[in-house]
Amino acid sequence: MNCNKEKNIKKCTCTYEPCSRKGICCECILYHRKYNEAPACLFPSEVESTYDRSLERLARCYNK
Repeated sequence: MNCNKEKNIKKCTCTYEPCSRKGICCECILYHRKYNEAPACLFPSEVESTYDRSLERLARCYNK
């Protein structure tokens, strides 16, 4: 499977600038999964910018 980094990066909502996984979704998901987190693209923008990627924070976003 080919990764289309250029296409993916246009849709990437991650604001963490030194991130080496931007546009490489499979690596991003594996990285955050390892730490019991979710990738930035699943969070609303106002929450994403806090860099709290915890699954608990993600659940609070959608359980209002």
